[in-house]
Amino acid sequence: MHGGWAGLWRWTAVGGIGLSLYAGWLTFDEIRDHAAGERDIAAACDGLVSGAEVMDLQGGTIRAKAADDERSRLDADELPGSCAVYKVPGPGRTTGLFTLMVRVVDPDTPLHWIGDDSSLEPFRDDSAREEPDVTATADRRPEPHPVGDGTLGRYGDDHTTVRAECGPGSRAQAPELLQVTARADYDDVSAEDRDRLARLARSATAVLIDRIGCRTTLPALPARPLPAVSADLRPATGATDGSCGWFARYVRRAGQGALPDRALAAPAPAASPVESCLLAVGPDQVGRIAADLPDDAHDYARTARTHSPWWLRTASYFGADARTVGYEDLGRPDKVVAVGTAGHARGAWWASSVCDGRPALHTLSAGYTYDNVLSPQELSALFRAYVDDITARRGCTRVTYPAPEDFPAH
Repeated sequence: MHGGWAGLWRWTAVGGIGLSLYAGWLTFDEIRDHAAGERDIAAACDGLVSGAEVMDLQGGTIRAKAADDERSRLDADELPGSCAVYKVPGPGRTTGLFTLMVRVVDPDTPLHWIGDDSSLEPFRDDSAREEPDVTATADRRPEPHPVGDGTLGRYGDDHTTVRAECGPGSRAQAPELLQVTARADYDDVSAEDRDRLARLARSATAVLIDRIGCRTTLPALPARPLPAVSADLRPATGATDGSCGWFARYVRRAGQGALPDRALAAPAPAASPVESCLLAVGPDQVGRIAADLPDDAHDYARTARTHSPWWLRTASYFGADARTVGYEDLGRPDKVVAVGTAGHARGAWWASSVCDGRPALHTLSAGYTYDNVLSPQELSALFRAYVDDITARRGCTRVTYPAPEDFPAH
């Protein structure tokens, strides 16, 4: 009996040692895979980001890999470009984790887009819902908020875009303006990850501008965490602060009419090079407007409740950002709007001014069919009110407005 107990203890001890060795092997294997993931990420993103910082996203991951496609691997010597990183939760399985995108000024390719192109649509198609309220939430394209005073860039709940203007003393190949975006490729991004994305975007920009010889000074990130960005629209007349304040004042003065009754504003610091406001029509306002539409326009109102909502977006761009605003021209190359001009194209109108000695563009985009609902007089008066407001707030001069014929009759 005594020998039996001794044998049992001996086998237990051997088993314990075996399990310890196995656990140690697993730990070593995980460490090795983690280190390999860090190296792969850094290589795919050309050393612009820390692989360890990327792998800390979404609560951390042991294994991650960069995309194999060369088009998803970034080369700082051949911009624009991007790199994509995937989480590896198990053998043969990957899920989206992170993308880093670098874009630069190109005379033929805008960095900022205006108009009624479907990629600019802020709302998802809610046609499958029994009681759709498609404009309640800008769930496809919420308005980003400025990082600090906006000179560093803008952010949303799942991304941060840092901008850098290359000033005097930069190398000849350095662009006038570049944008670096760090984006989470998963849902429910935490507050911690929102700040981590901001750090990744700024640190990548700092490495990049040094490498390409871009002379500039990047502002520091705010000391406080970045607040969440709401995608929920509010009553337009209550949006008295921020980027939509001008519209609330205009409606109180001119009346509601067929204008939007909802707004999604963002903070509007005076130094920000980009300022935008989203306006939309709720289902009750659609019904009120439809009552005054001719019979052949009632289809516009029906689809406005589901897959073709009525919305407007105003946006202004200052300095280097004003020189890279454009729109998609169907069947033709994309168009970049020339500063100092005014006009319209494909659901977009623009005006120009000079602010602090630098060019500015002020724009209005209308969702598909909504510019057929508003009269030319309503559109013209609304856009002029917006331009008057922002140029007065920014102290701009030499304002050029679109001509009356730029607001064509239906």
